[in-house]
Amino acid sequence: MKFTFQNPVQIIFGAGTLDRLGEAVRAHGTKALVVTGGGSVKRNGTFDRAVASLNAAGVSVVECSGVEPNPRLSTVVRGADLARRKACDVVVALGGGSTMDAAKVMAAVVFFEGDPWEMFPHGQANRRLPDRALPIVTVPTLAATGSEMNAGAVITNEKTTIKSFVTAGCLYPKVAVVDPELTASVPKDQTAYGVCDLITHVTESYFNGVDGTPLQDRIVEGIILTAMEWGPKAVADGNDIEARAQVQWASVVALNGWAQVGTFGPYPVHMIEHTLSAHHDIAHGAGLAIVNPAWMRVAARTRPARFAQFAQRIFGITPKHPDDAEAASEGIDRFEAFLRSIGCPTRLSEVGIGEELLDKFAEDTVLVAHDEEGRLPGRPALTPSEIVEVLRSAL
Repeated sequence: MKFTFQNPVQIIFGAGTLDRLGEAVRAHGTKALVVTGGGSVKRNGTFDRAVASLNAAGVSVVECSGVEPNPRLSTVVRGADLARRKACDVVVALGGGSTMDAAKVMAAVVFFEGDPWEMFPHGQANRRLPDRALPIVTVPTLAATGSEMNAGAVITNEKTTIKSFVTAGCLYPKVAVVDPELTASVPKDQTAYGVCDLITHVTESYFNGVDGTPLQDRIVEGIILTAMEWGPKAVADGNDIEARAQVQWASVVALNGWAQVGTFGPYPVHMIEHTLSAHHDIAHGAGLAIVNPAWMRVAARTRPARFAQFAQRIFGITPKHPDDAEAASEGIDRFEAFLRSIGCPTRLSEVGIGEELLDKFAEDTVLVAHDEEGRLPGRPALTPSEIVEVLRSAL
């Protein structure tokens, strides 16, 4: 293994830590653009508590509300323009992964010259990454994306129906205030989708990364087992703060870089799902629950030993030999059954998607992420027709 790793984000974790938001933000600015989503943080009182903490610390607030579940480029531009006009010097993301992603890009677009869509790969010859952003403080209200402690963001260009990503050092939040109590009001379905999302973050590197990373394997397996133990409890009882805390921490660790460092794995399942949610605006975690098992069945044909290891370490299935395809298949079946058991869809038909646009989905996916031969990177790399095969098997 050869790698360089740094994660500069300060974590303030635990029930009740929202009250410390003001002191965390005050260290980085005095006028905050507070970015929110569809309004749940106002209905449950989280917004008022956050503003009270900010005001008590001497931080004034400019609100930017209405970030969509699949955040749109126009919303990002609107937020950045508001931050400029109101002379905000810090950005606070108060919401789920979409809100945090949008807030990160808003913070960068404030200083970005030209078309902000050029930050995102979408088939263009030249890409320009941001190198400067306003300080960002994240306050997640959903355990799912891990966006609170990484430098990535995913945005949809609603004009082209392309969903793409950006990763840049300036997008690392300064502080993440992670209060599991804020997730207590999340509905059962969204809680389940979050559990699927965090698991998929680590199965991507586990199945697509380079060989010879045994410690990362164990980190991934620990995250999955923790999510599978505590996730159903969080779904069953939203007020189980212990379960909420364990799932919340698992979601942070799943994508803060610890599990992925040195593996260099691409994210084919996410790339395929991004296309689905760009076209159909479905919940990201719901789309992952459909795509991931279908992708796993295709990928297991070329790497049965890897999937047999997954089956053994996660589900206790004993392979007859290292390349036991039967054990690998049983592990995938059990994983899909787990997703169903917590309320996730596992078929495209369950979210209203048919076979009409499968070719378009494949085309858009490789537009965003492709190798020199035009295939979706992964193990194995997939041609557009093979992406269609994955999706068709999930109809």
